[in-house]
Amino acid sequence: MPFSSSHNAAKLRFPAEDEFPDLRGHNNHMAKVLTPELYAELRARSTPSGFTLDDVIQTGVDNPGHPYIMTVGCVAGDEESYDVFKELFDPIIEDRHGGYKPGDEHKTDLNPDNLQVRAGRGAARGGRGGRGLRRSPLGSQGGDDLDPSYVLSSRVRTGRSIRGFCLPPHCSRGERRAVEKLAVEALSSLDGDLAGRYYALKSMTEAEQQQLIDDHFLFDKPVSPLLLASGMARDWPDARGIWHNDLKTFLVWINEEDHLRVISMQKGGNMKEVFTRFCNGLTQIETLFKSKNYEFMWSPHLGYILTCPSNLGTGLRAGVHIKLPHLGQHEKFPEVLKRLRLQKRGTGGVDTAAVGGVFDVSNADRLGFSEVELVQLVVDGVKLLIEMEQRLEQGQAIDDLVPAQK
Repeated sequence: MPFSSSHNAAKLRFPAEDEFPDLRGHNNHMAKVLTPELYAELRARSTPSGFTLDDVIQTGVDNPGHPYIMTVGCVAGDEESYDVFKELFDPIIEDRHGGYKPGDEHKTDLNPDNLQVRAGRGAARGGRGGRGLRRSPLGSQGGDDLDPSYVLSSRVRTGRSIRGFCLPPHCSRGERRAVEKLAVEALSSLDGDLAGRYYALKSMTEAEQQQLIDDHFLFDKPVSPLLLASGMARDWPDARGIWHNDLKTFLVWINEEDHLRVISMQKGGNMKEVFTRFCNGLTQIETLFKSKNYEFMWSPHLGYILTCPSNLGTGLRAGVHIKLPHLGQHEKFPEVLKRLRLQKRGTGGVDTAAVGGVFDVSNADRLGFSEVELVQLVVDGVKLLIEMEQRLEQGQAIDDLVPAQK
């Protein structure tokens, strides 16, 4: 039986007002949406696998959030969660994903040939459509397309969930082990430059562990209260592991926050190569799963379905580690990123500070944009950030480069 709240039946014996969580002082999307009336309406529901409303919201109840950082505050335990509790999830998704409506349909584009590069300052400011701008295929000039003097590395990652299994907050040990077995069998069939090896966390040698740490590949037991409260660290490290190709440019995490976390990465700024490998690898993995009569969770409305509502749609984060020592200290930097639909982190991940002026810059959106559109936003935005940095190096103003408010 999948992990679930064993006290749900007992809770229903008490009035809803006695069970409603204290959300005063909470700063997350769930707390904004959940009212006593909505709680009373949904609390008796559960998905076919037994995931309840209290399971959905537990991480947001236990973690009030940061005054200036809006967390999501809920998770899905299975594919059906987004439908059974749609009255809660739909407004959260709309709020988190820039007005994405319950009737909207998501679009997917995993054709790397559709990725373009635009020359010049105006291109980076041209928005999503790029109408009237001369466009040439990204990579057509050869070499790195984003200046490697500034862009240290590039990566594209996403998540995938296997239909028919509960998601990590809710799956049983048997389900988790079955996901691992299926994934390892599929990945072992990859060949060519995608051929590689799987490392199970529980049986990894000390030398293998150190090598994965040195390669910045290793994921460890979650320490984030958001993940712990969601139940994602149960039975750690059972049925968790890391697969990577021999070239160390294509990586798959198994049974971390999602069933699969797929990452394409390399040093320098050639995002065309990174995205092409990402698309080819994902397509091959999906084909291998289908040959075993399994498919990824996907819907026309939500796109690829993942554990956290913030990752619905593409689940994609395209990012670069970029040196911006001058722009990073400029007062307009946060506003520039916002207008470019980009976000920044320290290179150590969420909630880490930038070291030496190096930032992890990536797309802020996931849902309502295709994969190609999101990578395009990053490519165009990063080119503009580099132009701004070069201006500041020379002591020049950047006011004329700041994108217009949209």
